[in-house]
Amino acid sequence: MGEDTKPLLIKRYASRRLYNTETSDYVTLEDIAGFIRSGREVQIIDLKSGDDLTRQYLLQIIAEHESRGENVLPVNVLNDLVRAYTTQATSMVPQFLQTSFDMLRDSQEKVMESMGTGMAMPGLEAMQAQQEAFMKAMTGGVAWPGGAAPGAEKEEAASGDGEDLDDIKKQLAELQDKLSKLK
Repeated sequence: MGEDTKPLLIKRYASRRLYNTETSDYVTLEDIAGFIRSGREVQIIDLKSGDDLTRQYLLQIIAEHESRGENVLPVNVLNDLVRAYTTQATSMVPQFLQTSFDMLRDSQEKVMESMGTGMAMPGLEAMQAQQEAFMKAMTGGVAWPGGAAPGAEKEEAASGDGEDLDDIKKQLAELQDKLSKLK
């Protein structure tokens, strides 16, 4: 396993300080967020107990960003997540979120690759429609800051996109129906 593919090991000392084992220095939550934004996976371990604290610290990073007004998660999505912890849908939510974010990441990578070659990518409009439908579903149709979702004006003007978007909406409605039946 290459150096870039294995998680960056961060050890938490009893003093609660976080220690980067690769660079032999102390790091902050912002440093860890920077590692993750640059594409690096991290693993945070309590030095004394050996417990994996990664999830706890990642949630703390998200909570700090949200509390500073960097709202990525709308309130209705947060409410749905809280509900998921108290319903039978809990087992389906992590898989749904993982699949959704995998699709989003793959789409973004394809867009970036096409921009690097300077060529138009076939199906780009369809991917944008999928991303918009996903974001509308995740936000419950809440408008994006500054107006409509990115590309919303293109959605109506582009030919052929309406059919793809209708298919996505239909699939999303079916998934929502299945989720509601689990409750």
